[in-house]
Amino acid sequence: MQGLLEDALWKQPPGRELVGSVVVAGRTDAGVHADRQVVHVDAVPLAAGDRHRLEVDEHGVPDLTRLCGRWNRILPGDVRVLRAEVAPAGFDARFAAMRRHYRYLVSDAPWGVDPLRRRDTLAWNRPLDVRRLKLASNDLVGLHDFAAFCKQREGATTVRQLQLFEWERVDRHLLEATLSADAFCHSMVRSLVGSVLMSGDSRRGTEWPAEMLREGSKTSAVAPAHGLTLTGVDYPPDDQLTERVRTTRARRSL
Repeated sequence: MQGLLEDALWKQPPGRELVGSVVVAGRTDAGVHADRQVVHVDAVPLAAGDRHRLEVDEHGVPDLTRLCGRWNRILPGDVRVLRAEVAPAGFDARFAAMRRHYRYLVSDAPWGVDPLRRRDTLAWNRPLDVRRLKLASNDLVGLHDFAAFCKQREGATTVRQLQLFEWERVDRHLLEATLSADAFCHSMVRSLVGSVLMSGDSRRGTEWPAEMLREGSKTSAVAPAHGLTLTGVDYPPDDQLTERVRTTRARRSL
């Protein structure tokens, strides 16, 4: 998605020379969906000629609603810019975020997934027990080192605060997991979900995910990408953005 947005920005005024690269709130694995992604882009101040072309207002701000329409005509049908605005001072789509919210959909129907949901729902070939799913998830919530559930990067911390991990059966054969954290490591959500699903169908005990968490042993139970959707990103008030960026950039430990 990032490359597609950059291409659309560069093809419209003010163009490649005045627009920097896109910074996203959360980089998702290939195949993961996002319906509330947040991005920011740094732009060089407009010259007089560019101001005329973009029909800027008295503050030098172009008509962003019109630009959204131009960008969406370039973007493929599965990527859309819903809204654009001038960011407040200190805003950073990635480092200013306070928390991110994800949803994972699973079908335990014996016949698989409703054909209309096949692109965003995982087919699980065993019956799932919501009570067991909840028990397995409960001990994962909190501030922990999630090394067992992350693809580690050299020099990066795997300490995160998982604030919410809940399950609900929203239809006869459809289950929804909701997860929120101050940040997620690479593949962390998919690993958490995949491990808890093994407990939910009784192939593992409900204490198994928490045992892996404590031991730091890497899980191989990673749920497929297509069932996962980024559903929201929260930011602090404008006057707290700079401090939030500073806090996020600091390396955390337990």
